[in-house]
Amino acid sequence: MTGPGPRTPGDELLLARISAAAGRERLGRRCATYKGVAHTPHAKTPPVRAVRRLLAHVRHGGPAAARERDDARLDLYERGMTVAVKGRIHVVRYDTTSVFRTSPPRPYDPSRGGGACTLTDVTGRRVVLRGGPEQGDEARWWAEIERGVSRAQLPAALAALDRGERLTFGDVWLTSEELGRGEIRVPWSRVRRVRLRDGSVELDVDGTWHGPGSTASEIPNPFVLRALVEHLGPDGAR
Repeated sequence: MTGPGPRTPGDELLLARISAAAGRERLGRRCATYKGVAHTPHAKTPPVRAVRRLLAHVRHGGPAAARERDDARLDLYERGMTVAVKGRIHVVRYDTTSVFRTSPPRPYDPSRGGGACTLTDVTGRRVVLRGGPEQGDEARWWAEIERGVSRAQLPAALAALDRGERLTFGDVWLTSEELGRGEIRVPWSRVRRVRLRDGSVELDVDGTWHGPGSTASEIPNPFVLRALVEHLGPDGAR
């Protein structure tokens, strides 16, 4: 986590812009500030392709990596977050964003580039986030984003299912009665668990794991999907 308070006029101006942007979207109280690395891919570039290209650049240490790795300031609020990178403030609302996880958080390693995730801001623009120079920060801000998005989106998802609607997460879909993916279509009484392992989404149906199907990087908010499966499965609280 960053140190206390701004120290320069530039810091004060940035904080004022961040606070104003967060206020316009009614994000609530600021909870934490972190340092990270961010990249904003071209608007027409699919999220998965953009992140994979970024990871390849960083692994090989080429000049593109230097161009695409920009210092960022992450401010986490009660109902969302801001990402300040290259003079631009991206505002993310937890109740509307789509988060695509491409690699798990781990201690920062410049030679490997750390984990990465892509999320959408309130304008629909994608932002790729990576761990910054502070050891352990990435795991903390990732956990806070996951909790915030789950807390904001789960109630609406459950209400939609109660109304008989069908929700989709990549190639996985679910209703209040059943879950499906590809050729699999089963009632909730047969679904035990869903897990994210090595970037793949796998389903436990009648004690047998089915996968890999879509990777976690192709499913928006996979942790919300996991929570819904845990709620609707045979051991859930229906």
